[in-house]
Amino acid sequence: MRFSLFLPGIIWFIISAILLALPGSDLPHSDFFDIPFFDKYVHLTMFLLLTAAFCYPFIFSSFSEPVIKSWFLKIVGFAVLYGIAMEFVQKYLVYGRSFDLIDIVFDTLGSLAGLALITLYYSKKIGPNRNRGRNQN
Repeated sequence: MRFSLFLPGIIWFIISAILLALPGSDLPHSDFFDIPFFDKYVHLTMFLLLTAAFCYPFIFSSFSEPVIKSWFLKIVGFAVLYGIAMEFVQKYLVYGRSFDLIDIVFDTLGSLAGLALITLYYSKKIGPNRNRGRNQN
């Protein structure tokens, strides 16, 4: 499996860590951000993208389907643990931020949504016969 396929996931992981570790005073203030629960949708989207970006390279691997699906589940688990860890980072290490259990819920929902999207894409890309002999372009 090519390392370059993981670069979007790695880059998004770094970007999300920076965004989640911003002090409260550095967060942007705009009328657009006053949408109810806007920050929860941001969490959902961030973790959807994170999960999908790390699962995507496995679609092109030569691993068997059960191995690929087990990696998908491991990635979701790691994403959820990362979301929990970042809430503790916000509580103890970032000025002006706090621990929010609802953020963890939306992180988890985002990871599950990413898993659903990537699984749907995987099932279309790789059918029951793994689409042997077909051009996938």
